[in-house]
Amino acid sequence: MTVPRLGSVLLCKRIFGSRLEASRGQHQPSGQKSGLATSSKLMDMFFTKQHEWVLVEGTKGTIGVSAYAADALGDVVYAQLPDPGDSVEVGEECGALESVKAASEIYSPVSGTVAEKNEKVEDGPALINQSPQVEGWLFRVDLADPGQVSELMNTADYEKYLKECEEH
Repeated sequence: MTVPRLGSVLLCKRIFGSRLEASRGQHQPSGQKSGLATSSKLMDMFFTKQHEWVLVEGTKGTIGVSAYAADALGDVVYAQLPDPGDSVEVGEECGALESVKAASEIYSPVSGTVAEKNEKVEDGPALINQSPQVEGWLFRVDLADPGQVSELMNTADYEKYLKECEEH
């Protein structure tokens, strides 16, 4: 019996999908499908020194906390996120996370208007620990100035920054 093409594609995606995403270094928010494209980068992720990240897709940004921050916080038990329609300013407090170890403010890495918050995170904040850079995103914004990301670290620079932090 031959396997239908769609079945082959789904099988390959299940076998190789997570490895391919990891090798590409791309992180995709919940609900987005991966695919092929002719451009070199569809999305770019940038980080702050406070360990927030923003995934930029044109004039939209998805914001969350890094795996490093989620690990440092421990088990997150409460998330206070900005509401849709709220304005956020780069570097300013816009929410909070509480864990069994500590409480931490969330600082927006970019300015803009909140378009959506991750209600799954508010209902089950442990999602931040389980998948901080994919399923555990915090909120999405319409970027006021996409150029602000030039002040942030790209993934390679952030990894270097983490190594420097560990050395001190």
